[in-house]
Amino acid sequence: MRPLLRVPAGDRVDLAALPAAAVPAGPADKAAGVAATAALAKPLASLQERLYAASTAGDRRRLLLVLQGMDTSGKGGTVKHVIGQFNPSGCRITAFKAPTSEERNHPFLWRIMNALPAPGEIGIFDRSHYEDVLIARVHELVPSSRLERRYDEINHFEQSLVDDGVTVVKVFLHIGYEEQRRRLLARLDNPAKHWKFNLGDIEERALWPAYQQAYELALERCSTTAAPWYVVPADRKWYRNWAISKLLLEHLEELDPHYPEGDFDIEDCRARLLRT
Repeated sequence: MRPLLRVPAGDRVDLAALPAAAVPAGPADKAAGVAATAALAKPLASLQERLYAASTAGDRRRLLLVLQGMDTSGKGGTVKHVIGQFNPSGCRITAFKAPTSEERNHPFLWRIMNALPAPGEIGIFDRSHYEDVLIARVHELVPSSRLERRYDEINHFEQSLVDDGVTVVKVFLHIGYEEQRRRLLARLDNPAKHWKFNLGDIEERALWPAYQQAYELALERCSTTAAPWYVVPADRKWYRNWAISKLLLEHLEELDPHYPEGDFDIEDCRARLLRT
């Protein structure tokens, strides 16, 4: 899936040319997709356990999944249906909201560095440092000169993570304009979903073209060889879940973590236990 969904470094991105309801590879329908995603749960859990176990012997490797997308694109749904397949004790999930007063007193990457996964962990960012080149651009929250510098800062930051053993998997959940309307209306129609609705969602939706341009620029400027972006069609929730599960599996298989060997005499320990 990686070559199919990856944004090549330096390529121009036109989101309008990428169908948000596409099924570019893999299961062809919902039933097959749900079954295929469920089938990935066991190998994903096994690889996560091996990654965590390897860290106890000094392996510094870990994985960071960055989820970005417009409102209702499925960031929370991905955490529930994909990350839910992992052992929560080995995951570190952070949902980034508007910066606090303390966070605003620090460089924009400060709060990100405080939330990075430890060796052996899988970290998940629901929104991320990219908010500082998305919302900041659309709402003109910082001078353009500072905004331009941030793309290079992000690339240098992500390269430093990779150099330190972090596998960075950045996923843009690509939802269509009409699908977003349907999902927002569904929230209004369901009292159990009213807590997820905000009047600001309507105001932000009016800025859709500006956000699409901001995302295109972020994908163009920050899809690197070390930390590429992947565009996942997100109109079909079942396909989104399968595609991200598959991406994680491919990255974890490439890491190929191993259980560390015991530093004790197995037969002696067995004999001592049998005597107790």
